[in-house]
Amino acid sequence: MIEFFLKLILCHIIGDFVLQPSKWVENKNIYSFKSKYLYYHTFLHFILLLLFLSFNYIITIIFIAVSHLIIDLLKIEYNKRNKQHQRISFFIDQVLHLFILVIVTIINFPDQCTIIFKQIHFNKILLISICLIFLTNVASVCIKQLLSHWHIDDNLSENSLKNAGKYIGILERPLIFFFIITNQPASVRFLVAAKSIFRFNDLSKDKDRKLTEYILIGTLLSFSLALIIS
Repeated sequence: MIEFFLKLILCHIIGDFVLQPSKWVENKNIYSFKSKYLYYHTFLHFILLLLFLSFNYIITIIFIAVSHLIIDLLKIEYNKRNKQHQRISFFIDQVLHLFILVIVTIINFPDQCTIIFKQIHFNKILLISICLIFLTNVASVCIKQLLSHWHIDDNLSENSLKNAGKYIGILERPLIFFFIITNQPASVRFLVAAKSIFRFNDLSKDKDRKLTEYILIGTLLSFSLALIIS
């Protein structure tokens, strides 16, 4: 079952990212279902699946190819009407493709999937899910509230990306969490050192003590919450 699923994933990656030229993507986005490259792309996935699955599971292969065509077409039509949401539609598109691959794997190997399902420790999954939600959304709100006592002049950060600090924290806290629960404390030290180097470079340019203290407090709060939850 695992080998079957990994082959499906590999076919998807090769078909969607390795062997799909930019010319195909641009043409599909312009002409939608009238684009010949939309069907070339679908046929490419069909051939890859045939080869990797040794010409077995023909019905499954046809189903994956047809569903891939429909999902891609829906994404193209959505993007034409909502150009500002193309980044979101890209990830939704990939999640839907992955969902189809999971479904066909379950259909073809129901007994093995049942065994794996029974072996999953759902209490641990729930606990990890709660921790990750806290370390991303909840922690960001908490830190923002704790730092709301101080106000930094917007002109000091005019060259900074909007909400960059928030997203840096959202990325770093789950990393610290996984490093700790997988018993890799050295990786946490590397992350702290790397961030300190970049921050020192920024602050040495700004030469503003208030901003230095503000960033230092925010960084320490972010790391502290990650360590406590871990």
